[in-house]
Amino acid sequence: MNIFAERIERLRAWMSGNGWDAVIISGSDPHASEYTASRWQQIAWLTGFTGEAGDVVITAGHAGLWTDSRFFIQAVRQLEGTGVELHKTRVPDARSIPEWMSGKVRTVAVDGLCLTAASVAELEHYGFKVEDVPDLLSCIWHDRPGIPSTPVMTLSEESVGKSRYDKLTDLRKFLLLRDCDCTVISALDQIAWLLNVRGEDIDYNPYVISWLFVSQSEAVWFVRKDEDAPDPDTEDSFQELEADGISIMQYQDIVPFLKEMSEEEPQKIFLDFTTLNHTLYRNLLEAAGEENILAGTSPVPLWKAVKTPAETEGMKEAFLEDGAAMEKFLFWLDTTVHSGRTVTEWEASEKLTSLRSSIPGYRGNSFPNISAYGPNAALPHYITPESGSSVIEPHGLYLTDSGGQYLFGTTDITRTVPMGECTYLEKEDYTLVLKGMIALSRAIFPRGTAGCHLDVLARNPLWQRARNFGHGTGHGVGFYLGVHEGPQDIRQNFNSQPLLPGMITSDEPGIYREGQHGVRHENILLCREMERNAFGSWLCFETLTLCHIDTSAIIRDLMTADEIEWLNGYNRHVFAMLSPKLDEDVTAWLRSKTRPV
Repeated sequence: MNIFAERIERLRAWMSGNGWDAVIISGSDPHASEYTASRWQQIAWLTGFTGEAGDVVITAGHAGLWTDSRFFIQAVRQLEGTGVELHKTRVPDARSIPEWMSGKVRTVAVDGLCLTAASVAELEHYGFKVEDVPDLLSCIWHDRPGIPSTPVMTLSEESVGKSRYDKLTDLRKFLLLRDCDCTVISALDQIAWLLNVRGEDIDYNPYVISWLFVSQSEAVWFVRKDEDAPDPDTEDSFQELEADGISIMQYQDIVPFLKEMSEEEPQKIFLDFTTLNHTLYRNLLEAAGEENILAGTSPVPLWKAVKTPAETEGMKEAFLEDGAAMEKFLFWLDTTVHSGRTVTEWEASEKLTSLRSSIPGYRGNSFPNISAYGPNAALPHYITPESGSSVIEPHGLYLTDSGGQYLFGTTDITRTVPMGECTYLEKEDYTLVLKGMIALSRAIFPRGTAGCHLDVLARNPLWQRARNFGHGTGHGVGFYLGVHEGPQDIRQNFNSQPLLPGMITSDEPGIYREGQHGVRHENILLCREMERNAFGSWLCFETLTLCHIDTSAIIRDLMTADEIEWLNGYNRHVFAMLSPKLDEDVTAWLRSKTRPV
């Protein structure tokens, strides 16, 4: 029996012994994270599916994975032989997990540590009896990894533009205006931003697994600390935080602390149910009472999305350094493949990482490199295998989507690279996607415009040929934080959050043809003020990404004069900014690649 099918059967036996009709396994962790530490990679362990987004439902007669279009092809491949069926989300006629379970099950067991309070409330709204079983899979996952604890570092006020004292003061003002005494912050990116701390507890994300309690009189950070063999750098960071009035307690002490606080004197607590896990909420509810809990949206994501001038300058430095590494990589790829030497997707990925790692301040990649040639690029989140990866041939399209974490910023870039002769369809898709990326980058819009209002700009060239892509067009990018952040985005789904000056958002339309090829072009945009006039306040985008766009695959007749002008100007700017940082041979190559169309 397939190892994953065997694990599912062991879970079913456990379900039967406890009288559960269904079990829901979330792809997240106790902090509603997108990327998780190995301890909480439960879906990968149970089913073999390794995508970042997904939830699994197990019943006595069915096993299903719910995920979106970024992972459809990947899921079909990885779930083969497991007995797990793919349930597609964000498509017409899609049924959510509660909708699918209605009429089929009554009692549902969940790991409440890894489901948000909002998710469980939705299940209860549908009438299910929900049993909270923290760390549910530990009953069959006997070698489950522990909770990681890596060194903690702090960032200076100079580098981020705002002190932790001022950030916590803003949070306390927010609580006062809502007549609340305190709050619990559980999202790791929010904690990292508020305290100006970073760590390495989760791959690709500089977070510290922790909780943060903030009241008008105190701030308590609940974090794992080794009292027997303390890390010197971490101890220095703790001392700096304590000097700023922040108490340090052990990670596991959050529940006893909150219960004791509530018993001493009831306080009104502000909570964000979209990030607070159900188990912690249940404990708070028992300790404080429903009348002392105010549910709302945390203000922190919006605050951190609007970058300070210091963060903006750091991000520009990151894209300058990252762009030079990208050009060195693309030069190596071009010359090596055309020299006749065999280059695999994995080797190309490793080469790019090695070039990034030579940049001072590099702290790792911002997500797993996507290095995909030909049909593999049709998987938007292709996982490049270390062994058996495809050879990059001197024809067709190669797609690389990657990014770096630096002390001064976070990068994300996609380039689809013509490796030689391309088919007409490859060129047509390449050109249409590029037209969409250019259209969004050139947008001028009134203040108050949301990303969903602009999404059509990137899709329209494809729509005119009855083509489309299933993922969003743009996501926020953090400052030495998560490569994906909100609250803004650019996608078809309605999101009322306006784009604001200082927000940094990706621009990445694409097209994917299963078994043939995939195309995605991605630049990162800074929203900034353009002008004020009698018609209002106007905003525009500044492109931060510095890496040439290959013109050899474009179909000139499909592009307008304005688009050609933008493309030539962009490539000219890239050459001017990056050539001083490149060796003579790379500079000569880049000059040829950036010749005007």
